[in-house]
Amino acid sequence: MQLDVLSATGSPAAFGRLHGEHYRDAIRRFAAERVQMAGDSAWVGRDVPRTQVIELAEACLESHRHYAPTLVDELDEMALATDLSSAELLVASGFTDFMDTAHATFAQAGTQAADVDDCTAMIVPGSRTDHGAPLFAQTWDMHETATDHVFMLDAHPAAAPSFKTFTSMGCLGMIGMNDAGVTIGINNLSGGDGRVGVTWNFVVRKVLAQTNFESALACIAEVRLAGAHNYLLLGPDDRGRFQGANIEAMATAQVVTRLADEPLIHTNHCLAEPTLALERPRLPASQRNSEQRLARAHGLLDDAEQVSTDTLAQVTRDRQAICYPPTPALRMTTCGAVLADPARGELWALRGRPSQQRYQRFTVGAGRD
Repeated sequence: MQLDVLSATGSPAAFGRLHGEHYRDAIRRFAAERVQMAGDSAWVGRDVPRTQVIELAEACLESHRHYAPTLVDELDEMALATDLSSAELLVASGFTDFMDTAHATFAQAGTQAADVDDCTAMIVPGSRTDHGAPLFAQTWDMHETATDHVFMLDAHPAAAPSFKTFTSMGCLGMIGMNDAGVTIGINNLSGGDGRVGVTWNFVVRKVLAQTNFESALACIAEVRLAGAHNYLLLGPDDRGRFQGANIEAMATAQVVTRLADEPLIHTNHCLAEPTLALERPRLPASQRNSEQRLARAHGLLDDAEQVSTDTLAQVTRDRQAICYPPTPALRMTTCGAVLADPARGELWALRGRPSQQRYQRFTVGAGRD
């Protein structure tokens, strides 16, 4: 199952226009589905008129303009190309964070979070790898229909580092690496403190415009977030040495764990006390699934003496917990995966379940051997 690649050059606005024109019909279907879901009682706790959903998204757009105006230009051009509003696209692309905002705005307190966007991600320090440099890996799990929507955006901005991001049609970016070696991955979390603010995919893209670890970390630390996400980050310091961190980021609180001698692994539940206090309850089966994937990933990496990209590929293919077929009721499944070796400027990605597909190799920049 080949991963589609869309190459873009120029300004973010040009990226948005090309993205919208190339995937117009798929984006329109995806946006219609997600806007409807954002006002559905099954997702947000009570039925909400479409006009109120759009009004909330328009309020969030103001936060996005303050945070990353050129990325809003990109969203606006995609909207023009698809005959949608920027507010509709904001709901579609940042759906899981927007749902935290919608819950806080429309739903009763204590409403459980629906199963959506369950991923397993990890950073391995150089002290544990076969070549002394850190590695990253992540599965991207979603409703099975999302598999057909993923692609690789190969972007060459006029005034920022080139980057590649594994993403879905209508979404500015999900998982990626730039030619400075800055690498980012994500896990969805369920926040009970959602508010009008910035959605996660804008954070991903702003991170990919940075050239060092600390400036990338600041993109997460200094933003008014709309909802909860976990971010895994790698990048060079001012001496070219790679640093890493895991950031559990709720809308109103963050916990940063710096990469040291052991892998940082995360799934879809909070691990730190300050963020646990703000987490919206997950469905019991979803919580168990997240805990099982976390434990399984730790076990697989603990058994590996020297971790390579091949090791991480095997972790993503694990059928015991990490790589799974569609669930019976909600049809959640592993829809894709990414591996990254930022020190060498190498990225691998696939569409579908890693247990059934082969990784495609990409280079990002000239490499840093």
